[in-house]
Amino acid sequence: MTGIWGIVNVTPDSFSDGGRYLDVDRAVEHGLRMRADGATVLDVGGESTRPGAERVGADAEQERVLPVIERLVAAGAPVSIDTLNASTAAAAVRAGARIVNDVSGGLADADMLAVVAGSGADYAIGHWRGFSDDMYARAEYHRPAREVAGELQERVSAAAAAGIAPSRLIIDPGIGFAKAGAQNWDVLRGLDEIVALGPRVLVGTSRKRFLAETLLRVHTDAEVSEARRDLATAVTSALAARAGVWAVRVHDVCATRDALAIAHAWEG
Repeated sequence: MTGIWGIVNVTPDSFSDGGRYLDVDRAVEHGLRMRADGATVLDVGGESTRPGAERVGADAEQERVLPVIERLVAAGAPVSIDTLNASTAAAAVRAGARIVNDVSGGLADADMLAVVAGSGADYAIGHWRGFSDDMYARAEYHRPAREVAGELQERVSAAAAAGIAPSRLIIDPGIGFAKAGAQNWDVLRGLDEIVALGPRVLVGTSRKRFLAETLLRVHTDAEVSEARRDLATAVTSALAARAGVWAVRVHDVCATRDALAIAHAWEG
């Protein structure tokens, strides 16, 4: 069945749960609870990539994430490090992380591909067109799914040239990154083009703005609650699983686990 990555944001400013798990003990407790709920990987991040987020220095990022990674690994949890920085990726792998989740696919830090190649870790390549402060200015597409697939293929080729074996690669269409509103739906409807590239596919829709924008069309509320965003995330995750993705990345593991179980039963 499709894997579930549980999000552990050790940040003060992530768009959904910023500050909630900045304390090491709370972050570890949260991660282990998600693991017990069915998360197959815990994705630990110390820098927000929400729209408009300010960059965080690698030293500060590592102070946030390394103690959490060490304790989660010691408890037996498979861990991924969500980072744009090669030095943080290297430190996290030394601390026990098995996967480097780089939403930029190696474009944010010129040393990333070489560091990952030498680390032995698996590598999740995100579709990316720029940092959070101006990514929406780059959201121009004619055929979103096809263009995203093409740009991901370029990053897969760059990773292979750096010495990262295809078996270590994961690709992520970067839902919400340099994509506005309907463009995200276009990419999700075209997931078959991304799955066809060959590497394992990771999809993260969790609590993102385009879900809330869609729900506001059928509700009169001023804003969409976290619970309703989690329901929408579970639905899109189940549909992504049906399209053949390898794993989904979410804040609410329980809701998505249940949705995947029902979808799996439906398919027999």
